[in-house]
Amino acid sequence: MDKVLIIGASGHAKVIIETIELNANYQIHGLIDTFKPKGEKLLGYEILGTEDYIQNLVEKGINKGIIAIGDNWTRFLMQERIKKISPDFEFVTVIHPSAIISPSAIIGKGSIILASVTINAHARIGDFCIMNTDANFDHDSDIQDFSSLAPGVTVGGNVSIGTCTAISLGANIIQGITIGKHSIIGAGSLLLNDVGDFKLVYGVPGKEIRTVVKGENYLSKS
Repeated sequence: MDKVLIIGASGHAKVIIETIELNANYQIHGLIDTFKPKGEKLLGYEILGTEDYIQNLVEKGINKGIIAIGDNWTRFLMQERIKKISPDFEFVTVIHPSAIISPSAIIGKGSIILASVTINAHARIGDFCIMNTDANFDHDSDIQDFSSLAPGVTVGGNVSIGTCTAISLGANIIQGITIGKHSIIGAGSLLLNDVGDFKLVYGVPGKEIRTVVKGENYLSKS
């Protein structure tokens, strides 16, 4: 089995570690983290250093990994940094064995498909996306790079979701909707109308609350 690095060592990394262990198609060599100390362990795997250490590992033949960072913009920035540090580093795709994926669906590199996700016919998942636990993505829908569906999200058919957009916990999006880039759909929302770029939408039905900035925090209450 190829050895892989897990880049990130927080809660999202735990889910990815367990998914890789269930698949048994990669061997986890260790973790890379910017903020936690070298030598600390997560689920038995050691933090080897920061992203600056990746090139040293590539030179030893460990040249594959997955970015385990839940925030879309932060994940984008980390990918850009690794690309500069180690251009030959290869990002793998991780898919939970319980996921149901149409043979006609397309899934990009570096994306993560977690437990009980359903991806239907001719759907397209971009690069470095996250499809969280029990998310449903219907036929002919498209989610672009560095975007995410939180647990329990349901997306109807022929929906388009732009780059770095976050669909939060339990949101529902009816068929045929277009959502722009860098937007946030709030938890529990029901989306009945198109959404532009850089918009925060909440409610049932979903209503535009305000404009957001690139990289705005959406994973905590602060």
